[in-house]
Amino acid sequence: MTPNITRASWLMILALGLTWGATFMVIEIALRGITPFWLAAARIGFAAALMTAVWLARGGRLFLGAERRWGDMIVVGALSSAVPFMLLSWGQQYVTSGFAGVSMAAVALMVLPLAHVLVPGERMTLRRTAGFAIGFVGVVVLIGGQAFSSTGAALEPFGRAACLAAAGCYAVSSVQMRRLPPVDPIGLATVLLIIGAAMVLPAAWIVEGPPPSVDGQTLAVLALLGLVPTAGANILRVVVIRTAGPTFMSLTNYIVPVWSVVLGAWILSEPLPPSLLWALALILAGVFLSQWGALRRLFWR
Repeated sequence: MTPNITRASWLMILALGLTWGATFMVIEIALRGITPFWLAAARIGFAAALMTAVWLARGGRLFLGAERRWGDMIVVGALSSAVPFMLLSWGQQYVTSGFAGVSMAAVALMVLPLAHVLVPGERMTLRRTAGFAIGFVGVVVLIGGQAFSSTGAALEPFGRAACLAAAGCYAVSSVQMRRLPPVDPIGLATVLLIIGAAMVLPAAWIVEGPPPSVDGQTLAVLALLGLVPTAGANILRVVVIRTAGPTFMSLTNYIVPVWSVVLGAWILSEPLPPSLLWALALILAGVFLSQWGALRRLFWR
């Protein structure tokens, strides 16, 4: 199935970049009142409960054809949220936030060869590879000195491995999601969240003990995290991957850091890095080069 990249695909990518770029600020607020694993569990739990209600109200459909691949569904559910959430929660204790950001940007580079081998119509051309490499350099320039600096922690190598493993999970899950048989997008988004919640909730209890009591503000923030960047964004992610393909979806990993920096400066009065314009130019150049064919079909048909 050839990827179908439309104006709606670009709008969804931009919306995901803005939503996930703003999520870092909201998580920072939530962590003042709850521990990391329980934050991930509450976020995905709220999202799964909400999406289940919506899905059942729409009839509870999932597979639209005779083919039912529950094993693949469980793998995608684990790798798209549960496992990377836990890996990042643990790994970020020992690495700089800059290295974690670079690891997430590397998802796009990991998707390229995987999609080339496993997804029809997702060829790894020289132009596309060069575009994604330029975009990755743009993210590194944006993050600056923190990109590969060391924390000096004894477990830092394992923390870095955990962050890269999380990026690998996102890459593999995107490709595998594209390879699933015909499914209802709302049903798919819901089932993936249910699978993720079933893994993260017991893991949080094992690692951090019983759920802590939280105040009203923290509860509201957790509900917001579950509603917008988890439930809502997960629907958009499913739709983009199933229609435009995992390679196109991976562009989000270059857009998120830009929004994170811009929103931090606008809302939290954080200083804008002097490298912002250079980084933005490189990222846009990479997107333009890697998606030249899609842009040409979109504007010069």
